[in-house]
Amino acid sequence: MSVLPVEFVEREYNLRAAFPDHPQWLARWAVDSAAARARLEARLDVRYGDGPKQTMDLFLAPRARGTLLFIHGGYWRALDKSEHSFVAPPFVTRDVAVAVINYDLCPQVDIARIVEQCREAVAWLFREGERHGVPVRPLVVAGHSAGAHLAAMLVATDWRARGLPADAIGGALALSGVFDLEPLVQVSFNTDLRLDAAHAYLVSPIHLQPRVPTPVLIAAGADETGEFIRQSWLLWERWPECHPRGRRGPLLIAARHHFSVPADLGDPASELVRETLAFF
Repeated sequence: MSVLPVEFVEREYNLRAAFPDHPQWLARWAVDSAAARARLEARLDVRYGDGPKQTMDLFLAPRARGTLLFIHGGYWRALDKSEHSFVAPPFVTRDVAVAVINYDLCPQVDIARIVEQCREAVAWLFREGERHGVPVRPLVVAGHSAGAHLAAMLVATDWRARGLPADAIGGALALSGVFDLEPLVQVSFNTDLRLDAAHAYLVSPIHLQPRVPTPVLIAAGADETGEFIRQSWLLWERWPECHPRGRRGPLLIAARHHFSVPADLGDPASELVRETLAFF
């Protein structure tokens, strides 16, 4: 394990301190999400597992040609699916159903358990999705921040060993993610994550092989901290077999930082939405 100066790690990974305008973005997510739920046909709080927070919100498309599974961020310890309904409208209007999931949070569970819960969400969608109006062929997974890490972990899952098709995932968007968790052993909020070097290694996608033959769009705001830009390039370099056709590196979105870039997923005209829709 390489040890970086603690002050550097805290500055680069303590994102609410790095971007003091984050409250206005979190408030915008909440307002836009409430509007999306009011406008779209939705089935809320559908249970997919036994954990207290193992529920998902389903946004239906009348002529659905696939489903986007979205996983929220919050460093595995905060936020909620209800604050991320805003991602659904640009996809529903293009005939893609959307499932936005919750998962139990640290420190009540560890990150390995959260990964397993996301796998349970995929398995539930394969078993029950069609009955609820969310077809899983294809199923594209997307996530922001910690959710991007979880989306990558789904690509690194052996689905055949779990009774699902080997190509269960039809594409992935990893937005502003952490793919090497070892630096987080040093951050102040590791009191919640409870990571040590061994656990961080086991749940880091950079140390795993993609098990699904599918493209992964790695994206981030161009104004993220340097470590988050490095993390995006790191996964790009480790997973060359997952490069989308025609891309020469991660998609770095101009004039966006860690809290402003998710808003692009709610904008039907954005490059981020256009690139994600291409998976369908």
